Amino acid sequence: MNHKFFTRDTRVARTVHLALSAMLSLPLLLATGCGDQSPKSAKQDIAKEATPTAVSPVQSADGKKVLRIPFPVAETGFDPANVHDLYSSIVVEGIFDSPLTYDYLAEPSKLAPKILSEMPIVEDEGKSYTLKLKKGVYFSPHEAFGGKKRELVAQDIVYSMKRHYDDTLKPVWRFLIEGKIVGLDDWYSAGKKTGKLDWDATIPGLQVLDSHTLKVKLTKPDYNFNYVLAHPAHGVVAREVIEKYPNDTQAHPVGSSAYFLKEWVRGQKIVLEKNPNWRGGTWDFKPSGKDPYDEVLIKQMQGKPLAQIDRVEIYPIEEEQARWLAFKDRQLDLLNIPGNFSQQALPGGKLAPDLLAQGIRLQKMVDPEYTYMYFQWNDPVWGGAEKHKVALRRAVAMAINRDEEINIIRKGQAIRAEFIVPKGVAGHKDDFVSSIAYNPALANALLDKFGYKKGSDGYRSTPDGKPLVFKYNSTPTALEREFDELYKKNMDAIGIRYDTEKEKFADAIKREKRCQILIRGAAWIADYPDGDNFTQLLYSKNIGETNNGCYKSEAYDKLYQASARLPDGAERDKLYMEMQKQFEADTPWVMGVTRLRNQAIYPWVLGYKKHPVLLAEWMYMDVNTGKGK
Repeated sequence: MNHKFFTRDTRVARTVHLALSAMLSLPLLLATGCGDQSPKSAKQDIAKEATPTAVSPVQSADGKKVLRIPFPVAETGFDPANVHDLYSSIVVEGIFDSPLTYDYLAEPSKLAPKILSEMPIVEDEGKSYTLKLKKGVYFSPHEAFGGKKRELVAQDIVYSMKRHYDDTLKPVWRFLIEGKIVGLDDWYSAGKKTGKLDWDATIPGLQVLDSHTLKVKLTKPDYNFNYVLAHPAHGVVAREVIEKYPNDTQAHPVGSSAYFLKEWVRGQKIVLEKNPNWRGGTWDFKPSGKDPYDEVLIKQMQGKPLAQIDRVEIYPIEEEQARWLAFKDRQLDLLNIPGNFSQQALPGGKLAPDLLAQGIRLQKMVDPEYTYMYFQWNDPVWGGAEKHKVALRRAVAMAINRDEEINIIRKGQAIRAEFIVPKGVAGHKDDFVSSIAYNPALANALLDKFGYKKGSDGYRSTPDGKPLVFKYNSTPTALEREFDELYKKNMDAIGIRYDTEKEKFADAIKREKRCQILIRGAAWIADYPDGDNFTQLLYSKNIGETNNGCYKSEAYDKLYQASARLPDGAERDKLYMEMQKQFEADTPWVMGVTRLRNQAIYPWVLGYKKHPVLLAEWMYMDVNTGKGK
């Protein structure tokens, strides 16, 4: 397809060709802000806020400090190699140690050792990484260890990486290391031929130099490999536990981080408690220099042992109203304010007086994420690169009213997503404007041109005369019913029948990995703050893992492969622009929004600051029970 540049003013009148802005400079990573105060007033109140008087309403009989948080959807399980949803990954990060993590306060996000004694030693022009493990890192107690303390060693990292090649798990994170480690793919291929993976085989690129030292040799330089080592999917597991529960690893997570799974009632309650074998550590972070509230956190926490919280209780609550009422009733300690209640909680963009009177604090941030709606690329009606199918998807994209979604459904707590790399992530184009804009009139003209004729009932059929139905998959919640109303109105405006398919979030996730869902809304939040984490969502080799719409494009794949070999910079930016052109040419998705996070925090919660990449901040937090510790 011929790609032409048009401004927003001219593209509607002239053509439905793509409009792409000129490449401009790379923005910095996102900054966060806490509350409604100016930096000056925030500093004035540091001493007051750092000495809390509010006490948690939870006074547990066993004297434990308890943190209570909600999930907006139910979890799926807790195996690092197999978990593919954000909320289960939060639990995974709380239970399992990855080699690296992130500095809690640094802005922009900065990697730091977690179970390593120092950052990896990088040699051979970026193709060799030496990982030196701390000694005295122990898994939480489990019967699989025969009553003995089990230390985490280098071989455990090797085993955990190998598990991403175990097809019986249906692993979803293989793409993070596939083709990158010398000999690992060859080991997998040999196992495929024999029908069995040899778990004891040595891998040339995973050299255990001693019990606490691992050298990783890469096939080529990878500028994101340290980010990979910080990903929850690379949480380190113990082989004894995995082999004890070969068919139920999701329900038996045993890691070495600060918490272990104490109780799990699926879809209702998850209880984590402090790992009695945890190595400990000290709260010792420096202010970012960008957020005055860092000084409050430092005064509250500096010098304290990490993992002050003894028990984390997680409650999946799908309905927004139920989450909001539970928070208002002090049954939850913190909450990302649901969109439908943002006007009530944040009149004029500031905390409501009744919330302020309770000492509730507000942290505002733009999450490094976006939402999107994908079409099943394998579907004979909605998928594929034929011109009439591209026209159909493009027409739908032009019919979806994102402004109405932002203003009515999300109550202004979102911004339009335009580029395939979102705000706050290296590679984003802050002033890019997509060529595909809301224009139902042009969408109708496009459908007419490509043979989607209307019948006497006003609804269109496919060019070969079959019924045309937009069948949208979503959960049976009040929020999704609002989207049903919006999308039906949008589809009615262009003569396409609208239908819904309701199922549980966990069930939908499983089916989409098998390319079995026609149309669905999804979201992706940064696993690491680099554009590669988002551009890989459209890479065909990631079908069954992160490519939810099962999109295939040889042109896009070539561009992605070239971009993956480059560091962040102007050369990669040019490739990202070409990838955006190909994306808009094919329209495999409808871009959605980037949501604004309004985190409400009760005053008895200490040391908390939502990190843009970290998922489980619990070990850095405390709860004031009025009893000390």
